[in-house]
Amino acid sequence: MFSVKPTKPTFRSYLPPVQTDVKKTIEPPPKKVEPKLLQGEIVVNEVNFVRKCLSADSSQEGLWGKLICTNFKVSFIPTDPPSEQKSHLSHLLLGQHDIPLTCLEQVVTVNDTKGKKKVLGSNQKLKFNPTELILYCKDLRIIRFCFLEAGPEGAKKVCLAIAHYSHPADLPLLFGFEYQGRRYHDSKEQQVNDSTPRGGLRTPIFDRPSDWDREIKRTGASEWRVCSINENYAISSSLPEHIVVPVSLADQDLKQNSIYFMNQRIPVWCWNHPNGSALVRMGSIVDPLQQRRIDQRFIPAITKSHPQRSEVSRSDLDKCLPNIQDLQSAFIKLRHICVIDPFEESEERWLSSIENTRWLEYVRAFLKHSAEMVYLLDGKNTSVILQEEEDRDLNCVVSSLVQLMLDPHFRSLVGFQSLVQKEWVMAGHRFLDRCNHLKKNDKDESPLFMLFLDCVWQMMNQYPAAFEFTETYLTVLSDSMWIPLFSTFLFNSPKQRAQYLVDFAKNKAIPQGEDQLVYFPPVWDWSQQYSTADQTLFNNPMFVGKGAACVQNGEVKTFRRVKKTYSATVRVTPASLRNGQKGGEDSLARRGSWLSELKPDFSLVKDESPSERFFRDWFSRPADQQSLLIPLLIPSHLALWKLYFLRWVPEACISKGGPITAYHKLSQLVDEIEILQGHLRQYKGPSPGSTPLRSSSGQRRMYFKASSPHDPSSPPDYLTSSFPFTPKGNLCRRSTYGTPISKFLNGARIWLSTEALDNDPL
Repeated sequence: MFSVKPTKPTFRSYLPPVQTDVKKTIEPPPKKVEPKLLQGEIVVNEVNFVRKCLSADSSQEGLWGKLICTNFKVSFIPTDPPSEQKSHLSHLLLGQHDIPLTCLEQVVTVNDTKGKKKVLGSNQKLKFNPTELILYCKDLRIIRFCFLEAGPEGAKKVCLAIAHYSHPADLPLLFGFEYQGRRYHDSKEQQVNDSTPRGGLRTPIFDRPSDWDREIKRTGASEWRVCSINENYAISSSLPEHIVVPVSLADQDLKQNSIYFMNQRIPVWCWNHPNGSALVRMGSIVDPLQQRRIDQRFIPAITKSHPQRSEVSRSDLDKCLPNIQDLQSAFIKLRHICVIDPFEESEERWLSSIENTRWLEYVRAFLKHSAEMVYLLDGKNTSVILQEEEDRDLNCVVSSLVQLMLDPHFRSLVGFQSLVQKEWVMAGHRFLDRCNHLKKNDKDESPLFMLFLDCVWQMMNQYPAAFEFTETYLTVLSDSMWIPLFSTFLFNSPKQRAQYLVDFAKNKAIPQGEDQLVYFPPVWDWSQQYSTADQTLFNNPMFVGKGAACVQNGEVKTFRRVKKTYSATVRVTPASLRNGQKGGEDSLARRGSWLSELKPDFSLVKDESPSERFFRDWFSRPADQQSLLIPLLIPSHLALWKLYFLRWVPEACISKGGPITAYHKLSQLVDEIEILQGHLRQYKGPSPGSTPLRSSSGQRRMYFKASSPHDPSSPPDYLTSSFPFTPKGNLCRRSTYGTPISKFLNGARIWLSTEALDNDPL
């Protein structure tokens, strides 16, 4: 036999031998993009490889990530999030790219290749695969997402999910009911051990007689009493259980005569002037034939409550102020011009377009009428009855503005919140319908609360030292209307609130008798939404309150003001900021502006009416920040509230400009003064009765801290006129070419016409 020679291997490896002694390098796994969910929040649908547009041109820069729809919000999670900037408030419950579903005004899907658009509603079908999603928000944002790299079916499903969950069928389906139930049980142990009444909330809620008693004592309304005839809402379904009525009126009289008022909204007390005159509000009388009977019963009782038995004036707001439809139409037009149309503030046409919306005209009308009521209460020393058909809309605005002008308590932060709670929430303003949270009846939607906040801002703009809070606070408060986690802006009346929360407590196994503020809190506890540091942006460094402190001989003392009498002919030295009033020109024309509106000749004339004399005398002397304030009402004195209406507009954003630059410097100055005062107290020692300027925790009041000599003198780079908000990615308009956007100038309710979107090509 032949021996077979083994064959040589023909394969040669050119790789180096494996070295077992060298540690293997393990690549980190790809980072998972997951949302931050609240208690009770679940993901309904999601799609990957979505691009969020950061500019109007969708082909330009953008953020890539995952688009998620939950039962609470629309959330975009960037794959590679940019570095955190200090240019926006950090919300504790919402991320930078999150939108609450209740904040969505319209959900618009677009297919560029087929030239189709569609406004999605609840339970609607989508016959094309969307390449783009546009979300129009109630806080004026316009958010755009592109699906060019995402799966077509996934994109369609997430769009339909967003449309469906943004149209809840019933109020308990809003996420706040699920969230607060989970939150209550998760924190039950802490709440049991918490001995602080009502969770430490400083703002009175006016759901108890004790809150009304304290307000009666604070205003000196000795001839008025707390009445509980509406307990369990036995008389009126829209009034609170506890109301304030004249002492001379018996409960039986109130019950018998309540049937003659619309929704049984009998005359109820709002506020008392130190001179004894009272501010009262009521609904209209159903049967005009009963007018005389009602007058004979209620008018004498209100007259008796006045020390001088002065006459009573009545103002029918339905006859002298714009209605809710007018306000809605004006707001839509203004929103369209500020947000959807290209921004060109320098153009005369843009400014005239703002004027033609009539929004500022309506703001002026409400301020003017409120000032006229102030004259009756303060100048004429008469009680005033505000009458409106339902007593739940226009009365809320005017009664609040009157009290804001007359009572400095309501210009403090807690005081202002108590004013909103008393005159809006407990008075039965229909927040659910006016905000259209369920998107069921567009005819009932109206921005009344937004109009009120704009009126407040106009006064803040003219008297910046008279208010403890800032325009940032007002803007954040307006945004809170669209976050359905708090009870303040969710309901139409105290009765509706009580009914839903009783059912809610049963369904969530909450013990009977538990305080509703504990398991479904109001919005006034801002620690639920913002950190303590961010809340300092609510503090006005220029505020001169009754508790304003000074340091004398190393001791902290309180200012005491001595009221002086000024002649109508005396003029103080012109200044850009006199006694907290803002203005750049001589005060002569501005201080007499009310009179220049009422009468061309400012000089004293024989036929001058008492009201004209009252306003002339007031405007002729410096304004006391802790006394009566009357706004300037010439159209040139009213301005567009830019932080609210233009905060998302990139073209209107001024780097290192706007009011924030002055706020930045003033905050630093106040912080430095408070630091020095602290050093003085440590050196001298506290004196009896001295006022501490900081909390016991040592928290500093100002957002911007005192700078060191080595810090640059110029404002930080992140400061813009939109601060603390950022326009980037929050206002991405589509090109106006070929779109039906101009149709909004006719006053349509929605941002884009549904019919036009379905039919008009791109």
